[in-house]
Amino acid sequence: MSGRILLVDSIATNRIVLRAKLLAAHYVVLPCASLAEARAVITTDRPDLIVIDFDEPDVGVAAFCKLLRADPETAGIPIIATGEFADAQWRVTALQAGVDDLMINPVNDTVLHARIRSLLRGRDAESELRPREDTQRALGFAENSVQFTRIGRVAVVTGSQSALSPNLRAVMDRLPAHCQYVDVSQVLHVSGIMPAPDLVIIDGAAQGVRGSSNATDVLRLVADLRSRSSTRHAAQLVILPENASDTVAMALDLGANDIASDHAEPEELDLRVRNLLRRKLQADRLRDSVRSGLQAAVTDSLTGLYNRRYALPHLARMAEQARRNGSDFAVMVLDIDHFKSINDAHGHTIGDRVLIEVAERLRDNLRPVDLIARIGGEEFLVALPDTSVEKARVTAERLRYRIEDETFDASPVNSPCAIAGRAGGRIDVTLSIGVAMGGSLNPGIEDVSALFDRADAALYAAKSAGRNMVTLSRTVALTSVTQ
Repeated sequence: MSGRILLVDSIATNRIVLRAKLLAAHYVVLPCASLAEARAVITTDRPDLIVIDFDEPDVGVAAFCKLLRADPETAGIPIIATGEFADAQWRVTALQAGVDDLMINPVNDTVLHARIRSLLRGRDAESELRPREDTQRALGFAENSVQFTRIGRVAVVTGSQSALSPNLRAVMDRLPAHCQYVDVSQVLHVSGIMPAPDLVIIDGAAQGVRGSSNATDVLRLVADLRSRSSTRHAAQLVILPENASDTVAMALDLGANDIASDHAEPEELDLRVRNLLRRKLQADRLRDSVRSGLQAAVTDSLTGLYNRRYALPHLARMAEQARRNGSDFAVMVLDIDHFKSINDAHGHTIGDRVLIEVAERLRDNLRPVDLIARIGGEEFLVALPDTSVEKARVTAERLRYRIEDETFDASPVNSPCAIAGRAGGRIDVTLSIGVAMGGSLNPGIEDVSALFDRADAALYAAKSAGRNMVTLSRTVALTSVTQ
């Protein structure tokens, strides 16, 4: 895995040795002897990950890490701290400063490389999910920190609660999250325990995780959880004995997000758990933003219907399916009659209200499998799969009648009638509809744009004939006569 790694250590020997190890793994290494030098490098050549010596309290390394986390431009850079970390409080200080993981000198090469791979994977995943801020704002789905504040869900996998380490139990007792103690079979069948967990804690140091403390069982569980759709995005914290270096490395490569020692103090465990929950919920927000953005890209913001960008490819898929099945489908182009006059007489606010109400009436009178989209100012597209000519005609007439049958409210928004919910000014609205048939009825039409043009021509004929009517394309009319 390629990546640019900033190496910060005031001891030249340490820099040389660690640089050689990282170069052997084909990373680009940016060695720095001081924090001032590191700041300059970050400004001009931003790294993908930072490995920093945390054993020098006097040089303000904790403050340096906090500043990186506070700056939006550098907040996402993973940080690995190396040092002796004999003092438990110093470990807590490092984690509070924003360090992602702590590695005790001399650093285990296998664990170091596994941790780097894990952190870079996580960073890349977040980068892929996070849209540019200006794009988010332009689409209207920028993150709102107040909107997403739900409590996390934690599943603790252990043979029994009595086997849980006292330190981990203390963390769970004070954690502001929905916690549940489960065995392996329960966590693999998420529906049996709770909604999908945000964090799974695997107490691999305790007896009884799967009837034993076998490392193979722990690793299998890590991989299994990561492969299942219900737990694929859940964060994983694995508790392992301090001397289990090989298991640590394998667990990270299989998908564990963090590893903690079975001797870790409650304060350290608490920080690790909260950081994992925070990042998981942040990733959920990013995924929601991406989904919202995709939805916004294919949806008309006024009516909530699909737009042309979605409708035409969907229509092409419908045509392909009809060809495979030997079935027929109908395409309708619908246009509100004299819509410009409505805007001119009552204003665009009332015009928008009419568009919204027309969309609702059309949607309420179509099947779930039917496609309805707004493809122009006052123009709509409806596509009906598995539909005969007669059914298409009946459906089009029903839609036309549904718009004509009930007048539309044209009361000013703040008028007494509108506020009281009473009818004020009422206006008549009608639709003209053009219908074309695809599938076996028109086997020569391979391009859906040609089919759309036929429906559009039929619409023009309906407009020319006096509006408020349904007109079938000439090909459909001739076919229906000969049947």
